[in-house]
Amino acid sequence: MALDLGRFMLRFVEEARDHIGSLNAGIARLAAGSADRDNVDAIFRSAHTIKGSSRMLKLVPITEMAHRVEDVLGALRDGTLRCDPQLAEVLYRGVDAIAALVDRLSETLDGARLPAAPQDVCAALVAAAAGRPAGDTGESGGDAGVATAPAPIAAADAPMPPESAQMPGLQPHGPVRGAETLRVRLDKLDELINLMGELVSHHARLRQRCADLKALERQLASSAAGVATDGGSYAALHAFAQGFRDDVQAQALMMAALHDRALVMRLLPLSIVFEPAGRMMREAARSVGKEVEFVMRGSEIELDRQVIDKLADLVVHLLRNALDHGLERPEERVRLGKPARGRLSLLARQDGNSVVIEVGDDGAGIALERVREKAVQKGLVAAERADALSDDELVELLFRPGFSTAAIITDLSGRGVGLDVVRQTVVDGLNGEVSVNTRPGAGTVFALSVPVSLAVVRVLLVEVAGRPFGFGAQHVSELLRVPASGLLQVAERDAVIVRNEFVPVMALADLLQVPSARRPEPAGTQAREVLLLVLRVRNDKIAVIVDALLDECDMVIKPLPPHMRQIALVAGVVVTGRNALASVIHVPALVGLARTVRVRKAPGDTGQAPRRVLVVDDSLNTRELEKDVLEAHGYLVSLAEDGVEGLAKALGGDFDAVLTDVEMPNMDGFTLTARLREDARYRNRPILIITSREKEEDKRRGMQVGADAYIVKGDFDQHNLVDTLRALLG
Repeated sequence: MALDLGRFMLRFVEEARDHIGSLNAGIARLAAGSADRDNVDAIFRSAHTIKGSSRMLKLVPITEMAHRVEDVLGALRDGTLRCDPQLAEVLYRGVDAIAALVDRLSETLDGARLPAAPQDVCAALVAAAAGRPAGDTGESGGDAGVATAPAPIAAADAPMPPESAQMPGLQPHGPVRGAETLRVRLDKLDELINLMGELVSHHARLRQRCADLKALERQLASSAAGVATDGGSYAALHAFAQGFRDDVQAQALMMAALHDRALVMRLLPLSIVFEPAGRMMREAARSVGKEVEFVMRGSEIELDRQVIDKLADLVVHLLRNALDHGLERPEERVRLGKPARGRLSLLARQDGNSVVIEVGDDGAGIALERVREKAVQKGLVAAERADALSDDELVELLFRPGFSTAAIITDLSGRGVGLDVVRQTVVDGLNGEVSVNTRPGAGTVFALSVPVSLAVVRVLLVEVAGRPFGFGAQHVSELLRVPASGLLQVAERDAVIVRNEFVPVMALADLLQVPSARRPEPAGTQAREVLLLVLRVRNDKIAVIVDALLDECDMVIKPLPPHMRQIALVAGVVVTGRNALASVIHVPALVGLARTVRVRKAPGDTGQAPRRVLVVDDSLNTRELEKDVLEAHGYLVSLAEDGVEGLAKALGGDFDAVLTDVEMPNMDGFTLTARLREDARYRNRPILIITSREKEEDKRRGMQVGADAYIVKGDFDQHNLVDTLRALLG
């Protein structure tokens, strides 16, 4: 009876993909200059294993490609070759060809339907193994010539051993060893995860019952002295309550273990996204005439399949943008003093319960002035306001639907779609975050922070007007209880100082338009305390007033039904411990709403051009609030996020006054003030320091370096700020 080789195809595909990952990682180390013999030996064994396994299964094209790659690695191992970028690129092409064939095999599980091995890649590998350039066929070398297209390795060239000897341990009449793995249908695994979610919801109800029982126990102890002292009933109740709490705690531990085990079953390595993306970028680079070093790390990190499915297209899109718009052409890079070969990076790292994926390049960086021009052309911002936009605000414009600075549409990018989808998918679909870091001439990095799993998330439950609402814990910065009298009035709205920055304060009931019987007293009055939930989205923060904190626990967020998904502020619902539904607030949308309802007065008509003021502070909230105050009184405001940027903008522009914080990265406010006083234009112009530093020595230092006024944030009053600025400007 002939052996059915098809039953081993799936196992071969899985093993081959593991070895392909090892090959790519090993070649990357070689390209980076590593001469580690162990690395060469390891990747040689990977190529050899693929060759041997594919030959046994009569997968001739894969055998041929693996054989050619093995020859090159053998020459490296023997010391007859040294790895350089060109040789690494040839090896990458060989491994990419193997990966493409394995992907094709995974679709059909039929080796007879595999296409032939790409002969141009085979020829390049043969030339490389012989120490010749990829395009050299060797025909001028006399007897040493090699054919341009090497002959394929035919199945007849590798006779199969007897069937009983092909697979060790598989004998026709002997016992069959049980498999170590079992394939499970994906829908069955999803059912398990869903049941796990229901268990989490049920456990929340048990925890609530436990809390109710504890409250009842306290009530009986205080109101029924006879029951509490009769030596029987109360003792029995207390023992029951304690045992119940222990059981609930034990269930929590078992449930956590079950959740971890169930989740692991659905985790997949990022390599299934990273490696195809790497192959695609190397091919794309060749097609557009750019030289690229592709760096990949963290592909072994695992994420939930649902998360990976949503990430794949985003990663490819960002890499295409980096290749097309970020990296300069080789001749341009050489002219700028850079290596001709550009660098694309795809990196992943674990960050608590999240994974951060960074897509970066060492190219030109984002052309922010071009973004500013496009914003005006598209009518997104008025021309008179465009100059005042900060770098962060300009970067935000890139995420507007249809926004693009590309003058020419290419096959890679420039169609004006994509970045808005990236943010929508990560923020809305995955409850994650997107951030951008760009430096002119040094490149750009897009960072995507996503949860490991969407199955169960940490939720903070709060109460407003007697109704529960949930917030994803990843967006909750802190919970504060402050006196209502401690709130500040800034730009016609409340604010609070949190860790040296102004954070705007709004009642959650007002934002959600929920009637509330408990409203905060006006700022400045002696009254009760207010409970503040500080929410963070990227660098933006707001504080919302809530009535009470109900719970914090792992919960399952259920999506809204189709007819309710247009509700912008609601991301889903959870079932509370009292078996009631609570809306989970979509925090990015809530923060965006809070920014749109800020009160800004129109600049007054003074009969003269508005005065220009530069605000320098590393806190986005502080910059925005001070901007609100000044714009409400007719000033034209520009922003900078640290002393270095502030100095560059001040020297590159012409401002009537400068407001600066002290504690900032790169350059502090004292240094900035001193540097500005060295410039003739700013020798006599007002400079105001606004900081949380309230020590007398700090105030003296501020005045010594040249500040005209020193305002402590804790004593901040918008009217004093405006009056002081007006007095200094004259």
